[in-house]
Amino acid sequence: MIIELTNTKRWKILLMMGAVSISVFFLLFTRYLVNELSAKELTEVNKMVHAFEQLNDPTIKNYEDIRKTLQSATTPIIVVNEKEEVTNFRNLDSTKLYINKAKGLIDSSYINSQLWWMKLFHKPIPIKIEENKFHHIYYKEQQAITLLRFFPYIQLLLIALFLAISYVAFNTSRISDQNKVWVGMAKETAHQIGTPLSSMLAWIEYLKTSHEAPTENILDELSKDVKRLEIITERFSKIGSTPELKTYNIYETIHESIDYLKSRISDKVNISISTDSDHHAQAAINKNLFSWVIENLVKNGVDAMSGHGEISFLIHQGKSAVDIEVRDTGKGIPRANFNLVFKPGFTTKKRGWGLGLSLSKRIIENYHNGEIIVKDSEIGKGTTFRIRLKKPM
Repeated sequence: MIIELTNTKRWKILLMMGAVSISVFFLLFTRYLVNELSAKELTEVNKMVHAFEQLNDPTIKNYEDIRKTLQSATTPIIVVNEKEEVTNFRNLDSTKLYINKAKGLIDSSYINSQLWWMKLFHKPIPIKIEENKFHHIYYKEQQAITLLRFFPYIQLLLIALFLAISYVAFNTSRISDQNKVWVGMAKETAHQIGTPLSSMLAWIEYLKTSHEAPTENILDELSKDVKRLEIITERFSKIGSTPELKTYNIYETIHESIDYLKSRISDKVNISISTDSDHHAQAAINKNLFSWVIENLVKNGVDAMSGHGEISFLIHQGKSAVDIEVRDTGKGIPRANFNLVFKPGFTTKKRGWGLGLSLSKRIIENYHNGEIIVKDSEIGKGTTFRIRLKKPM
């Protein structure tokens, strides 16, 4: 199961790296195209600069080639003098240029806005008018180049938005399916346990009245186990519905779970509550479900220690929350697996479904609005889990 989860994570990383590589390639290729087109456009602007300089050269007699150069150019330009006053312009949008085209009235505000835009993106190119006298030409790249420059970013943004929405939708659907599986499994388990439970209750009543009744000790233990089955049935029946939370003493609740487990696990495992624990710590919990979490953590620790070691609890009540630390002296968890241990199906055992810690996380976070994490772990020395519950209002 670890291999399956690791492979899934690896595939996600590979897919993400592939998507990033394609995006980077697409951006670099588009940048290359934009640079090529921009270079050609700058060449055209430089030809126009040269043409304007020739127009001011008194030694040139034939201006026909100069006019052809200026007329064939398509790049929008504006020429300003030393005082930044507009002296010439070409290739601006004729539909916005004139206030009244028939009368030749030009919209100066449009020209000024275009000049501001040109200054924003490109440095001016000097035009020599006379000795030590220069005008400057500003230019604006054609709309196709502008679109090509920004289109990849817009496209990537839309793709990212689409992927984010798809991920949320898929994740919501997956969680919904998981919830249905959990609820279905829980209800079916409760149903299956209920049948033999009724029979065992009847047998206990019969043994109590029989002349060949077992010892009181056996009856007590049998009664405890039947009571336990009732608790288990109630636990499973609560999954999928909102459990009722009541304020309980956390120290006493954990102590009850420990008392039950001590006689049912290896004698070589010592379970204890630290003397530094707060004996009066309280929190709003569903007692049956919370005890289930404690049992899962203890059983998880017993498995990690191979039936030999120590499990200790430390309870601390803060200003707004109660922290419960559960430490075992087992084989430890690699840091890379701190989050994976709570995934359904994650297990290092040859047998088992890997649902204990996942179910514990759901109980604490979904039903108690709390938190459960791997606080610390060291290979070969043990692991500490931390449960954080809100204090009652």
